[in-house]
Amino acid sequence: MATTEQCRAALERLARNLAEADGGVRSAAAVERSVSCHLTDLDITFTGRLVHGRIEDTTTVPGPPPERAQIRLAMTGDDLVSLVEGRLSFAHAWSRGRVRLEAGLRDLLRLRSLL
Repeated sequence: MATTEQCRAALERLARNLAEADGGVRSAAAVERSVSCHLTDLDITFTGRLVHGRIEDTTTVPGPPPERAQIRLAMTGDDLVSLVEGRLSFAHAWSRGRVRLEAGLRDLLRLRSLL
């Protein structure tokens, strides 16, 4: 089981990847939205803001998200680490119910190139 620190490192790596991306990925992430990632096995939530292709102001709170973010993810810590490391396909994990993604239709359409 992934630890909180391993998950934090995975999210930091994801933030770096977004910040360094170019083309369609960068433009898809060039929005300002609140985001949350609930790690179901650790029962913690990382919250932050997606701002111009960067994830900023990341904080960790116990339990489920305290507020409804505009983009919401839920998964296990192991799945988060595997997704960021490229060992797990988002489409595969989502279709199998291992990852939940909730967002408005416009955000989903914009984010499809990220996923």
